[in-house]
Amino acid sequence: MTRTTRDVLAGFLVALCALGFALDLGGGAPRPAPAGIPDAGQLVGWSLPIVKLLSDASGVLVVGLLVLVVFLLPTGGPEAEGLAVQGVRWASRWAAAWAVTSVALFVLTAADIFASPLGELTPRLLWSLFADASLGRAILLQALGALLVAVATRWTLSTRSLAVVLGLALATLAPITLTGHAASSGSHSLATTSLLLHVVGLCLWVGGLAALGWVAARGSKRLPDAIARFSPLALWAFVLVGVSGAVNAGVRLGHLDALWESDYGRLVVVKTVLLAAIGAFGWLQRRRIVRQGGGFLRLAATELLVMATAIGLGVALSRTPTPVGEDVLTTPAEELLGGPLPDPPTVLRLLWSWNGNGLGLAVVALGLAAYVAGVRALRRRGDAWPVLRTVSWCAGLAVAGWATVGGLGEYSHVMFSAHMAAHMVLSMVAPILLVLGAPLTLALRALPGPRRPGEVSPRALLLGFLHSRFSRLVTHPLVAPLLFTGSLYALYFSPAFGTLMSNHWGHSVMDLHFLAVGSLYYYVLIGVDPSPRQLQPIVRFGLLLVSIPFHAFFAIAVMSADTVLAGDYFRAIDRPFRPDLLADQYLGGGIAWAMGEVPLILVMGALFVQWIRSDTREARRRDRQAVRDGDAELEAYNARLRDLAEHGKRRAP
Repeated sequence: MTRTTRDVLAGFLVALCALGFALDLGGGAPRPAPAGIPDAGQLVGWSLPIVKLLSDASGVLVVGLLVLVVFLLPTGGPEAEGLAVQGVRWASRWAAAWAVTSVALFVLTAADIFASPLGELTPRLLWSLFADASLGRAILLQALGALLVAVATRWTLSTRSLAVVLGLALATLAPITLTGHAASSGSHSLATTSLLLHVVGLCLWVGGLAALGWVAARGSKRLPDAIARFSPLALWAFVLVGVSGAVNAGVRLGHLDALWESDYGRLVVVKTVLLAAIGAFGWLQRRRIVRQGGGFLRLAATELLVMATAIGLGVALSRTPTPVGEDVLTTPAEELLGGPLPDPPTVLRLLWSWNGNGLGLAVVALGLAAYVAGVRALRRRGDAWPVLRTVSWCAGLAVAGWATVGGLGEYSHVMFSAHMAAHMVLSMVAPILLVLGAPLTLALRALPGPRRPGEVSPRALLLGFLHSRFSRLVTHPLVAPLLFTGSLYALYFSPAFGTLMSNHWGHSVMDLHFLAVGSLYYYVLIGVDPSPRQLQPIVRFGLLLVSIPFHAFFAIAVMSADTVLAGDYFRAIDRPFRPDLLADQYLGGGIAWAMGEVPLILVMGALFVQWIRSDTREARRRDRQAVRDGDAELEAYNARLRDLAEHGKRRAP
């Protein structure tokens, strides 16, 4: 038995012991059912959390190995080489295990939900879990995603392709986290989003450390370079895990006293202490390694055992009853909104109230943190970054935050007029400020470059994406405006609007879509970042003028409609204020029309400034050329004028 195998088994046994202890302490352990009550049995009761632990551990190792191959191990070419090839093969095997355990998890979940022993489980019950329960579909989506990762990692060794596979592996974590235990909380969006970020952070942190431990056990000479690249990633992951875990625990606990008054709260405290100890221990030990060298494998093994304990506690928490249960949502309106109906709107409430839009909060917080980190990285190197760009980016995030987690976002769930105002802000105001912040230029300057000639570094990955066929397609002068204006009609004048409004995640998906298509559109029009297509200012201004009428037609169509868009949704929430739905919809159309003038003014100003700067740069280029060639172009022009003066007309060549 190899050392790697022994370490994996030891970590699983530690996690298993922590799981059993926490389940017994928190009340999540299976108990015999009273006589006459259907029960799946002790086998299902204990197998379910154990298989969940195996599935989670497989996902962590898949993510860690792919991070190792794509970002940590230095290479000399566009494909994985040496130990990285073995890492890809192990990622494929663990992805296959992830898929198999996910299928087993689906079967055990069906047995648990329908209180049926495994021997009595029928295909009809399995189909019912898939067709009628979002959790069942989420588990099978995870199995499908893991299977695709297993196949893809057998098919390619290209670093760029494996980066896409890593993205798929991280996306595979989403279905269960967005529909599982956290979904029972009243703050649905905040609970599920924080849980997803928590899981992603843990996978990057624990998986990356496990992969480095595997490299250390192999005695690779590339380990120091990999550790140096992993340290900032581990810090980001640690902060992400800590903040998201605190938010998620706060949502589920409901109040601070629940930390010591409930079994769930006490388990949260234990897990928090473990994670904090791991972070402090890892930081101190890595400082010692940097000073003295060596000892990484022993450090990694110790940290991973503690991390395995934390993972076991995490699985147990997913089976432990929370102080805030499903009875928080008591009315149909609360079920639709994921929380209580807000008070009647006032100017102060529209400006200063807030709601638990987890996706909006994540976009604003992560966007601000990443931008500030990029600026700090430049300043540490002694490079300057324009202050106005930073101000523009922060202002754009502030506007986006107001339209998602602020007062406007709060009322956008219950009033069409507020929803339309939030839509306009997210698609036509915030993107202008964000694009002028030049985030891609900052990323290209701040991201790590190649450590060896020919290495596909994070900077090269971003640059390759900017010049890819996909980027050239979406930045086409016709495609970007079509996505920007066409999505208005496709969304609001189809059943999609009502469907998305009625779903907890639907509204967040719309917000993200508005921000994304708006940012793409203004990136093409006024973007200062590198682009696969360079358009002249006059062409950009023409695209703006062509798009404006379609937006105006949309606003008129909304104002002229005699039926309520997403009427079933707005009637179901039965708000006590502004009960005239058609009047509120008319107001929303008027807001869309009025706000169409805002980007016209802002973009015209930005294009004018860019036009002047373009002419100034061209004049400077011509001056430099004249100095180099003795103003040959002007001399040729003067000679032509003299020739015309002497002969009275242009001579034939």
